[in-house]
Amino acid sequence: MFTRHSGRILLLACALAGVFALASRSFAVPPSADAFVGDSATDTAIYHRGWIDLNKNGVKDPYEDPAQPVEARITDLLGRMNVDEKTAQMTTLYGYPRVLQDELPTAAWKNAFWRDGIGNIDEHINGNTGWTNNLPDPVHDLPWSLHTRALNTVQRWFIEQTRLGIPVDFTNEGIRGLLHSRATSFPAELAVASTWDAPLVREIGRITGREARALGYTNVYSPVLDLARDPRWGRTIETYGEDPFLVSTLGVEQARGIQQERVVSTLKHFAVYSIPKGGRDGEARTDPHATWRDVETLYLEPFRRVVREAGALGVMASYNDYDGVPIEASHRFLTEILRAEWGFQGYVVSDSGAVEFIHTKHRTAPTARDAIRQAVEAGLNIRTNFTAPEAYATPLRELVRDGQISMAVIDSRVRDILRVKYWLGLFDQPYRRNPAATDQVVRAPAHLHTAARTAHEAIVLLKNDGAALPLDRSRLRNVLVAGPLADDAHGWWSRYGAQRLDFVTPLQGLRTKLGPGVDVHYVKGVDVKDADWPASDVLKEPPSAAVQAGIAEAVAAAQTVDVIIAVLGETDELCRESVSRISLNLPGYQEELLEALHATGKPLVLVLSNGRPLSVNWAAKHVPAIVELWFPGEAGGTALADILLGEANPSGRLPLTIPQSVGQIPFNFPAHPGSQARDFGQVQGPLFPFGHGLSYTTFRYDHLAITPTRAAADDTFTVACDVTNTGPRAGDEVVQLYLRDDYSSVTTYDLALRGFTRVTLAPGETKRVRFSLGRAQLQLYNASGQWVVEPGRFTVMVGASSTDIRLRGSLTVTDAAGHAPAEDAIADEHVDPR
Repeated sequence: MFTRHSGRILLLACALAGVFALASRSFAVPPSADAFVGDSATDTAIYHRGWIDLNKNGVKDPYEDPAQPVEARITDLLGRMNVDEKTAQMTTLYGYPRVLQDELPTAAWKNAFWRDGIGNIDEHINGNTGWTNNLPDPVHDLPWSLHTRALNTVQRWFIEQTRLGIPVDFTNEGIRGLLHSRATSFPAELAVASTWDAPLVREIGRITGREARALGYTNVYSPVLDLARDPRWGRTIETYGEDPFLVSTLGVEQARGIQQERVVSTLKHFAVYSIPKGGRDGEARTDPHATWRDVETLYLEPFRRVVREAGALGVMASYNDYDGVPIEASHRFLTEILRAEWGFQGYVVSDSGAVEFIHTKHRTAPTARDAIRQAVEAGLNIRTNFTAPEAYATPLRELVRDGQISMAVIDSRVRDILRVKYWLGLFDQPYRRNPAATDQVVRAPAHLHTAARTAHEAIVLLKNDGAALPLDRSRLRNVLVAGPLADDAHGWWSRYGAQRLDFVTPLQGLRTKLGPGVDVHYVKGVDVKDADWPASDVLKEPPSAAVQAGIAEAVAAAQTVDVIIAVLGETDELCRESVSRISLNLPGYQEELLEALHATGKPLVLVLSNGRPLSVNWAAKHVPAIVELWFPGEAGGTALADILLGEANPSGRLPLTIPQSVGQIPFNFPAHPGSQARDFGQVQGPLFPFGHGLSYTTFRYDHLAITPTRAAADDTFTVACDVTNTGPRAGDEVVQLYLRDDYSSVTTYDLALRGFTRVTLAPGETKRVRFSLGRAQLQLYNASGQWVVEPGRFTVMVGASSTDIRLRGSLTVTDAAGHAPAEDAIADEHVDPR
C-alpha cells in the first residue's frame, strides 16, 4: 500500500538515482604520477577510458561498467566476493597513528587483514593531536596537497593490490569544520546554533565537505543531532541545542551542504543518546529515561528530518540502550525505523566500542561473539573501534561459517556499504585528480570569511543594562582583561575540530583592535578549575593563599583602568565527551574573582566562554553587561573585540535554556503545560530563556496576518508580519514563530518553535517576514502512534524569544467537511493551594 512514508521514500530513491547517474558520468583515466606520493609506478593497464578493470581480468564486468544501473553493479560485485572480502567491508581500519602504524602502504600490507579490502579508513594522517596532545605529528598531513596525494596512494593500493579492487571510504570528523591540520575552524555546534542562521549552516556544511573532498576524505561524521536536554552533559557543546525543530532545521542544512560536495554526511548519535541518567556520560554510556512519546517527538525528530529531507547516507549508532535493548542490537531502531519507515539508503557505523558494550556493559550478549551477531542482525553495517579490524571480522566470519548469521544478512549489509561507495563515485573515479589544487581549497579566503561571520553571529548578548556595551573606544586608555579564559590558546581546542591552529584569544583580539594607543593589561587571576575539582562542585574549600594572591593581583591591576573585561567559564577539558558536571556554577574560584573585580567599582563586562549553560546568578544581578561567547573557533577573539567595541552588532540567540539552578533540571524548551510553572518552594523561570538575545538596536513587530485563517490539514497557512529597526544602528533580528495546539487528543507543548528567520535591517527600515505552516508543522503524535493533524484552533505567536512574544493570532484547521470542533478560550491554569 502506498503511504505518505512510502511517498517520501520514493522521492529519496529518485534523488539518489539522479546522483548515481551523475557519478556514472565521471570517466576514469589513467592517473598521473603527480597524483601519488613516492614511487609513481602504477598498473596503468587496468585504467581504461571510461572504466577501471578493478579485478584485473581484462573484461569490463558489470560492477566496473558505469553504464549499468547501480543496483545491478552491486549485485554483480556481491556475486564475485567471498566471505572474507564481504566481512572485510564490514570493518573500519582506524588510520595512522591510532591502529594503522603506516602512513603509506608497505610490503607488509599484502599479508595484513586488509589484503581482502576494508570498509573505511578513519582519521588517516589527519594531524589529530589527541585528547592529551600525545599523538605524533604525521608527515603527510601538511601541506594539504601532500595529504591528498597520500590518500590517493593508499586508495591506489586497494584498487591495484586487492583481488576485486574495491575502493576505500575515507572517513573523518567534521562538527567544527574538518578534523585536519589547519583546516578552516568553525565555532562549536552550540555556538553555530546560536546564529539561528540556516543558510549559513548550509554554507558551513558545504565548506566542510569541500575541504574534505579536496583532502581525499569521502565521509564526514557530522552533524551531531542529539538534543541537549540536560545541560550537565559534557557533550552539550557539540549539539545544536535542546529544541527538536531548531536542531532538525540546522541539521538538514549541514547535511545538505556536506553532501552537496559529494561527501557523505554521517549523523551522530542515533539514538536517544544525549540524556544519560543524572547527566553522567563517561563510563555510563548511558541510561536514557524517556517515554516513547518523547523519543518520537523529541529525540528522533532531527534524525527523521535529516534522513528524509537531506538524504543523509551515513548514521552512527550510539552506545546506549533504550528500554533494555542496546541501540547497537536494536532491529527496531536500525532497521524498522531507520530503513523501513524513513527510507535510509546508506550504511550504519557503530560508535567506538558500542558493539563490545552489548557484551561487556549492557550484558545482553553472553559472549563477545554473540554481541557481534546481535549487532549485525539488527542492522549494523560497519563496526568502528580503536582496535584492529580482525578483532571483529574473525568472529564475524566464524558466525557466518557456523550458520549463525546467514549470507543473506551479510549480503544486505555489504550492499548498503557498496551503494554508498558507488554514490561517492569511487568505483569510477577513485582518486583526486588535481592534488595541487587542494592548497587553494583548504582555508580559502571565502572559507575564512564564513568562519569569521559565524563567530560574530554566534555571540549572544545576554544582558546590557544602561547600554554598558558597546564600549566607547574614544574613552579607553587603560583596559584590564582578566580571567583564565582571557588568553588560553588551547581552551577552545577540540578533538573533533580542526587541529594545530593559532587561536586568537580575547586578549589578542582586543589588543589588536584597540591598537597601540590603549594599554591593555592582562591578569589571569585564577585557574579555570581549582585543585579539588570536581569535588569542589560539591564542597568548595576557602581559597588558598595562592588563589587569594591571584585575585589580589587582578584587583590591584584594576585600580587605574577604564573598564574590566572578565573572561570566565570552562575549557574543552571541562565540557566534552565523558566530562559531565553536577553543577552549573562557574568552576573553581572564578566567582570569587568576579565579585572582587566588581567591588573595585570599575565598569565591568563579563564574557562567558563555556560549553554548557552556566547559572551565573550573581553576575545576572550585579554585572551590567554579560556576553556569551561559547567556543567560537580560531578567530573568536577578533569577533569578540568587534562586538565589545561596536564594530559588529550582536545578533546571536540562545539555542537552549539557561536555568537559574541545577536543581531545576530538567528545565528546557519545549515543555508540557504546567511542567515548568511556578512552585512556591522553588525559584520561578529560567535565568535566560530559549531564544533570548539582545542587540545594540531595537525592533518593532507589527501587522500580523494569517492567511487563510481557516483551512484543511493539507493546505498551507502563511503567517506574515512587519519588523522594523527602531534604533540607531543596523542590526539583525531573529524572528521566531511559535505555535500552540490549543486543544488536542494528547497533551502537546505550551509553545512549539515552528519557524525562524534572520532579518538584516538598517535604522528605520521595515521588512515583511513570512512563514509557511503545513502538515509537518501542525501534526502531533497521537495515542495510537500515528502522526496526524487534528482539526482545531492553533494559537500563533511571533516574537524575539520564547518569552518575548510580540504578536498573537490564531488559525483553525478543519476536517475534510470543513468543520472544526468548538473550543473555549484557554483558561488560566494557576492554582494557589494555600
